[in-house]
Amino acid sequence: MGIRTRFILVFAALVLALVLFLPSTPVSKVLPGWWRDNFPKIALGLDLQGGMYLLLKVDTEKALETRIQSLAGNLRGLLVEQGLSADSVKVEGETIVVTYRNEEERRRIESVVGENFPILSGGERGGRLVYTILERERGRIKEWAVSQALETIRNRIDKFGVREPIIQRQGKDEIVVQLPGLKDPKRAIDLIGKTAVLEFKLVDEEHSLEEALQGKVPEGSEILYQRVVDRETGTVRKIPYLLKKETLLTGDLLEDARVSIDQKFNEPYVSLTFNALGAKIFDRITAQNVGKRLAIILDGNVYSAPVIRERISGGRAQISGSFTMEEARDLAIVLRAGALPAPVDIIQNVTVGPSLGRDSIEKGIMATIIGGILVLAFMIFYYRLSGVLADFALFLNIIMLLGAMAWLEATLTLPGIAGIILTIGMGVDSNVLIFERIKEELRRGRTVRSAIDAGYDRAFWTIVDSHVTTLITAAVLFQFGSGPIKGFAVTLSLGILINLFTALIGTKTVYDFITSRRRLERLSI
Repeated sequence: MGIRTRFILVFAALVLALVLFLPSTPVSKVLPGWWRDNFPKIALGLDLQGGMYLLLKVDTEKALETRIQSLAGNLRGLLVEQGLSADSVKVEGETIVVTYRNEEERRRIESVVGENFPILSGGERGGRLVYTILERERGRIKEWAVSQALETIRNRIDKFGVREPIIQRQGKDEIVVQLPGLKDPKRAIDLIGKTAVLEFKLVDEEHSLEEALQGKVPEGSEILYQRVVDRETGTVRKIPYLLKKETLLTGDLLEDARVSIDQKFNEPYVSLTFNALGAKIFDRITAQNVGKRLAIILDGNVYSAPVIRERISGGRAQISGSFTMEEARDLAIVLRAGALPAPVDIIQNVTVGPSLGRDSIEKGIMATIIGGILVLAFMIFYYRLSGVLADFALFLNIIMLLGAMAWLEATLTLPGIAGIILTIGMGVDSNVLIFERIKEELRRGRTVRSAIDAGYDRAFWTIVDSHVTTLITAAVLFQFGSGPIKGFAVTLSLGILINLFTALIGTKTVYDFITSRRRLERLSI
C-alpha cells in the first residue's frame, strides 16, 4: 500500500472518529442540529449517569404449584372424556389425589395417567391414587421459571424504552436488573413486577353476591374485586364480583395487545387479538354464553365484566377501565411481553443518584489526563522526536476508540474508563517495542530508512501476538462477565484493534513520508 493511500486512510479514520465522537461531548451544544441529532452517541452506564439497580427473586415454588394445578386440570379433562368423574381429582399440597369407586375405575385412571403423564409417579395409597411430579421434572420446572422470567422481563424493558439495560441471572433463582438513566423508578417497578396473568371467567349470576360476601361462597365460585380509582380525590373503591373459578381463556393465547382510543368517551383502552387457537376458543365461549357476563381479570383484579351480546368471531376483545394513556400503554406492554411464569419479589432496590456518576466521571477523566500527560512526557523525554510521533499515535488511538464506541452505541462505565487507560499503556508499549528494534538496527550500522523498515518488520509479530492474546482474554471477559466487566472488555477490545492500526500503519506512514522527502543521516530516537 502506497504512502499516499495510507495517509488518506489514516486521515479519513481520524475525521470519521471525530464526526462520530463529538456529538457525545459537551461540544455537541454548538454543533449543527443535523449532526448532533442524527449520529449515535456513547451511552453512560449506571455507575456514571445514575439509574436503578434491582435484585429480583423468582418464586419457583409458586411456578411448581401452578404446574401441578395445570396437570390436575388436564387430568380432570381427560377423565371426563373417558366417562369418569371430574370431581375425583384434587390437589393436596404438592400431590395430585384421585379418588375412585371400584377396581375397574382405578385401573382406567392408572392407564390414563400412565399414557398421558409420564412426569407423574405414584400409585394407590389408602384407597386413593396419589401422584407427585418426578424430582428431575421439579428441577426442570424451577429452572424454566427463572429462564422464562428473565426473558419476559427483558422483553418488557425493551418495550419500555430504557437504553442499554443490563438484565442477567444471578445464582439459582435471582435476576439482576440495571436501568441506567431511568427517570421514573415507580413505573419501572410496576412494569417489571406485574405478573400479568390474564384470565377470562364467567360471572356467577346463579348465586347471591350478598350471601357470598357474608361468607357463604358457593363451591366452584370465588370473590374477586375491581379496583376503581377516583381521579380527582385519589380514593380507591373496590367493587366485588362473584365469579366462576373455572378459567375459560388465558393470556398465553394472545397474539397482540395495543392501545386504542374509544371514539365515544375519548378514553384509551387495550385492544386484544388472539392467535388461531385463542380465537377459536373465544368464539366458542361467546357463542355458548350469550346474555351472560364475562369478566376480564389481570393478576386477580377484575378490569371489566361486560355482557356478551352476541357471538364474537375473529378473536378480538378489549380491556377498558378508565385508564390513563400511560397506564394503557404499560398494560399493553406486559400483555405483549407475556405473563411471568411465577411472581417475582424485589429483594433489593437501589437508586443511584447522578451525583455519584458525575464524581466518577470527573475522577476517571482526571486519572486519564494525569496518566496520559505522564506517558506523553516520558515518551518525549526518552525517545525525543520519535516520542512525539508515538504521542500522536496515542492521541489518534483514543479519538478513534471513542468514535468507535459512539458508532456502536456502546455503554461507557467506570471499568470502561479503566479499559481506556489500559489502552493508553498498550499503545505506548507497541511503539516502545518498535523503537527499541529500530535502535538495535541503527547500532548495527543500517541506514535510517532500512532501520525503520527492519524495526517494524521485526516487531510486527511480537505486537500481533501480544494483542491477540489480550483480545482473547477480553472476549472471554465479555462472554462470561457481568455488566461492569463487559464494559471493560468492550473498551479493551476496541482499543486493541485500533492500536494495531495506529502502531503498525499510522506511525509507519509518518516515518515513510518523512524519509521519502529527504535522506536522513540520523534519527531522533
